[in-house]
Amino acid sequence: MTDIDPQDSLITYPCDFPIKVMGKAHEHLVQTLVEVVQGFDPGFDPASVEQRPSSRGNYLGLTFVVHVVSREQLDALYRALHAHDMVSIVL
Repeated sequence: MTDIDPQDSLITYPCDFPIKVMGKAHEHLVQTLVEVVQGFDPGFDPASVEQRPSSRGNYLGLTFVVHVVSREQLDALYRALHAHDMVSIVL
């Protein structure tokens, strides 16, 4: 991954940043991904997760608004979510 000069970044750190995740509907999806997010943002409130089931209920869209302090933290969180086997898409 290429380094981006802080002056060239469109994000000013620290900030609260929304991350959208989609995965197959599973009873443990939310709790499992909350644990991943809390590994990068220990103050993350699980009650703040927005949930949107797909029209047929096969998938669940989740939005996590995380407090990030650096580009490195945000990139590492994206990579961890993307690599998780319960996750289909991270935006």
